[in-house]
Amino acid sequence: MACEAERHPLGVFECQLCALTAPYSYVGQKPPNIQSVILLEESYVMKDPFTSDKDKFLILGSRCSVCSRLVCVGSDCSLFYSKRFCLPCVQEHIDAFPQEIRQDVEKRKLLSKRPTART
Repeated sequence: MACEAERHPLGVFECQLCALTAPYSYVGQKPPNIQSVILLEESYVMKDPFTSDKDKFLILGSRCSVCSRLVCVGSDCSLFYSKRFCLPCVQEHIDAFPQEIRQDVEKRKLLSKRPTART
């Protein structure tokens, strides 16, 4: 029998940067039906809609550890470095991050400015 959270979403997750929306069925660090997984942050989670395996799930996002903005895990919106950070907070506090993270953020900026190919 499916648990209540699987049948009825708790709410709708909405990224405050890109406006991605998706129904979530759990918020926390220990998704239901999965004993061996403990997430490193309190996350908004949904059952994986692409499989019938109840042990599969997708992490939608979590709150920025600096400003508490709700952000998705998309690379245009946030990054995880021991905690979740929204990209505006990363930019504002870029000097507090290690060189590798600063380089990664620079690469993201360059890739986002690159024009897309038209087919």
